[in-house]
Amino acid sequence: MSKPKKSWKELSPNAKAAIVAVAAVDAGTRVWALRDLAGRRPEEINGPKRAWAIGLSIGSTAGIGPAIYLLWGRKRRG
Repeated sequence: MSKPKKSWKELSPNAKAAIVAVAAVDAGTRVWALRDLAGRRPEEINGPKRAWAIGLSIGSTAGIGPAIYLLWGRKRRG
């Protein structure tokens, strides 16, 4: 059997801080990736630009989705 989920009030201060930190990193990297995506032409992106925009816009990925885009989704300039 699984344990019942804890409410926010039941979490320790360290657990709350960790959740807030992960959410902040996710939001920051998501904004960075979306701004980068908006400033690139479709031929500068590996894959469909629209698909990247949709993927980066939905769901929380703890910064993993934006990191994938920033590392592999964009072609190198220059």
